[in-house]
Amino acid sequence: MTRLNVSKAQKEFAEVVNRAAYGKELTIVSRRGKDLAAAIPIDDLRLLERLAREEMDRLDLEDARAALKEAEEKGKIPLREVMRGLGV
Repeated sequence: MTRLNVSKAQKEFAEVVNRAAYGKELTIVSRRGKDLAAAIPIDDLRLLERLAREEMDRLDLEDARAALKEAEEKGKIPLREVMRGLGV
């Protein structure tokens, strides 16, 4: 992994992109010692996006299971009754 400040990363941009694309190298870009961004291989980005989607799916499934459990424990209200209560 390489770490470059912004100005050096600007000067070496084409090389940074090539190292990520063909050398599978990660480059972190920083300013005043603070990490700001990274140049990563596209396959790594796609993996991160897939993992994020899978995590969201897992959380949605947990929420759905919790909602079903709550409905079983507290009971259900028919939609017509809800709509009547709302004046619809």
